[in-house]
Amino acid sequence: MQFQQLAYFLAVVDTRHFTRAAQQAHVAQPSLSQQIRALERELGADLFRRARGNITLTDAGEALLPLARRIVADADSARTQVQEVAGLRRGRVRLGATPSLCTSLLPQVLHAYHREHPGISLHVQEGGSRDLVGELATGRLDLALLILPLQSHDPALATTELLTEELVLACALHAPPPTREPWIEVGALREQPLVMFRHGYDLREFTMASCRAEGFEPQFVVEGGEMDAVLAMVEAGLGAAVVPGMVADRRPLRTTPFAPPGLHRTIGLAHRKDVEPPRAARELRRVLLDHLQHAARTATLPPGTRPAPRR
Repeated sequence: MQFQQLAYFLAVVDTRHFTRAAQQAHVAQPSLSQQIRALERELGADLFRRARGNITLTDAGEALLPLARRIVADADSARTQVQEVAGLRRGRVRLGATPSLCTSLLPQVLHAYHREHPGISLHVQEGGSRDLVGELATGRLDLALLILPLQSHDPALATTELLTEELVLACALHAPPPTREPWIEVGALREQPLVMFRHGYDLREFTMASCRAEGFEPQFVVEGGEMDAVLAMVEAGLGAAVVPGMVADRRPLRTTPFAPPGLHRTIGLAHRKDVEPPRAARELRRVLLDHLQHAARTATLPPGTRPAPRR
């Protein structure tokens, strides 16, 4: 089994087309097809079902896919770390982050990092924590800012708690106040139509778990959106949503905190335990931690957040 064969296999998986895969891999299509066939002969199984205009994975291909992604990702990490010996003059960092952090904390951190290391390429992937955990596990990300704690069945990841984030109920400015009090009980969401995030967003699972703990299932007026879509629907008056306070503060929304002790979640930084992050990623982690320490000292953390308690 050759590394290049696995790279060609992944190109076909990503494009679902042999010709486009060859173009992506910068190789002639017959050469790519020949290498895929050689890989199948060596493994003793077909990896693709080939039908005109429809390339799908066989069971053998599905079994190979996560292993191939990890092998290629690890090879990329090895190549990057060797290049970084020159002193962080070039390289890349692949960082995942939740939507609330992409619009609040992350821009300042990345600006500070780029100022120190302008030759490092920064790749940012926005997504829910469940999605980011999967990307870390397959080697597609070096680091991820996500919500802790991880589930017991999640892959082995090393995590560092960074911030505690307050969640609020967001409603349209023109909508009736959800309560006469300055705060709202979770139980009051029983009668509140909600705009709900898509599957994979930890806010979806968090909201549903909080409601179920009060003995009811939340009612959705619409569901399946990303962060910006959910906030826009709330602004339009379709319903309310449980969102981070630092995100809601940036939009024309009425926000109501939850009754003490409130609803909070912990933001952490994660990476795979079995592979040390590349040097450029370790340097980004340092810049992030330095930024948070300075922000905590100067009271300039994002609204609705505070440093996570030390354990």
